[in-house]
Amino acid sequence: MERATRYSRKREAILSALKETDSHPTAEWLYQTLKPEHQDLSLGTVYRNLTLFREQGVIRSVGVVDGHERFDANTENHSHFVCRDCHAVIDIPKVSAGGEIERSVSEQYGFSVEHHDLTFYGTCSQCMQKETKV
Repeated sequence: MERATRYSRKREAILSALKETDSHPTAEWLYQTLKPEHQDLSLGTVYRNLTLFREQGVIRSVGVVDGHERFDANTENHSHFVCRDCHAVIDIPKVSAGGEIERSVSEQYGFSVEHHDLTFYGTCSQCMQKETKV
């Protein structure tokens, strides 16, 4: 049974802040960003709403980067790049393994695959430029 959700200014602010950035923020970043405007906001409220949004399919988790879960309001099928130096999470919209890999895994292993995530790891161009200047 789906739980009913009431309108909340804080909930709306959390979702708006997430949609307005492409930095794939953490719950802590959202909390620090919104706290000055919403004095009664708690970190727990941010986490609860992120869980709700993820369950509703409005956002997705990019995974844990540098010990912190990162979130993305872009639920379109796309890949990510994670920089091991600066921990940036960067969208890669034109690279996707597509449905072929899901069908292949389903057929080979007898699974029912709902979706998959494709993440690349390495050093971003900005960090590489910093390394060459040093």
